[in-house]
Amino acid sequence: MIRFVHTADTHFGVENYGKIDPKKGIHTRLLDFEKAFLHCIDTAIEKDVDFFLFCGDAYKTTNPTPTQQKLFMSSLLKLYKHNIPTVLLVGNHDNPLSFGKAHALDVFDDLPLDGFHIISKPTTLTLKTKSGPVQIVGIPWPIKNSIAISDKHLLKTNDEITQYISQAVNSIIQSYSQKLDPKIPSVLAGHLTMSTGVFSGSERRAIYGNDPVFLPSQLAIPPFDYIALGHLHRYQNLNTGGYPAVVYCGSPERIDFGERSEEKGFCLVSIQKKNKTSHEFIKTPTRSFIQIDVQLQPEKNQTEEILNELKKHTLTDAIIKIKYHVPKGKKDLVDLQALIKACEQAHYVAGIIPIKTISIRERRSDLKVDMNFATLLGAYLDTKPELKERKEKLIKKATELFEKAKQKEL
Repeated sequence: MIRFVHTADTHFGVENYGKIDPKKGIHTRLLDFEKAFLHCIDTAIEKDVDFFLFCGDAYKTTNPTPTQQKLFMSSLLKLYKHNIPTVLLVGNHDNPLSFGKAHALDVFDDLPLDGFHIISKPTTLTLKTKSGPVQIVGIPWPIKNSIAISDKHLLKTNDEITQYISQAVNSIIQSYSQKLDPKIPSVLAGHLTMSTGVFSGSERRAIYGNDPVFLPSQLAIPPFDYIALGHLHRYQNLNTGGYPAVVYCGSPERIDFGERSEEKGFCLVSIQKKNKTSHEFIKTPTRSFIQIDVQLQPEKNQTEEILNELKKHTLTDAIIKIKYHVPKGKKDLVDLQALIKACEQAHYVAGIIPIKTISIRERRSDLKVDMNFATLLGAYLDTKPELKERKEKLIKKATELFEKAKQKEL
């Protein structure tokens, strides 16, 4: 039996909704991502897996800071010290936009150490493990720029190039699969967009039409025993009931509030023999994201309503966002200081956001310039229900003041 850990999308460098840790001098969100990633690695060591598979997007950008690189590299060196081979795919966030520049994982190729295998272009790798060989077909993020600049594609539209990439990558997968030894366990690892995949909050901008898109049936082909994917941040098996499983392991830590309700983790995969593979989703320790949405009632204390809602949640060390809807025609009377005090045990308050209904001012088309002052004022007061009972007195008093003002002008 061959066992391995499948993870991806650590995005070291996401430093939203946090602060600098006073003891380490490092942003707390970076430490959150390191903690989650180390849980993947420590589990791999504890389970004594045969290899560790990372399916792309190590960093937020292709230019990680020295601190981000140190934390990511020191995490992986723990695997090296335990003689666990590591396979790293290059994702879209790891790839530079400019031709000729190094990608974010290039440094691992130059380390004078055995055990690190970097896949920056489609390839087949036969990995020798303590439990026997395993074949890995690696498909990193398809780089549109390198195809768009060739003479063959100069006159093609963006959609045509995207379609071409999809067809080309599919042909590569088909070709590589036919050359594999059917007696040896095989894994297809890719950083790709699947047509039936569900996007999370931070990745919703990567919509269909921009990414090359693939069907699960294009990947779930013999002789592959498991399809390991990165790119989408939600754990999902796109071939439930079929073989092999087509699995996004998801990100090990939450990126933003769009992922607040998602469980985060990685996959522990076991290939017992050909056509008999299973995987287990293992949760990682993550930072809680809590979003409070309160529809305030007209006759109730606004601050108390929000405070009562906050009491329903465990706020300690969580990242909080509060949104409250002010009733139409009512003033915003929320005591912000009281809310901030109630959240003092939280890790970070991302925002306290009032949402107000904008009243549409109707045009009074029945008013005319030749109307007298009392008529015009009466029409205006008709739009103010709260002044209904005082309308006649206000008109009378205002008319008297208006006449006195006219007399003074004369």
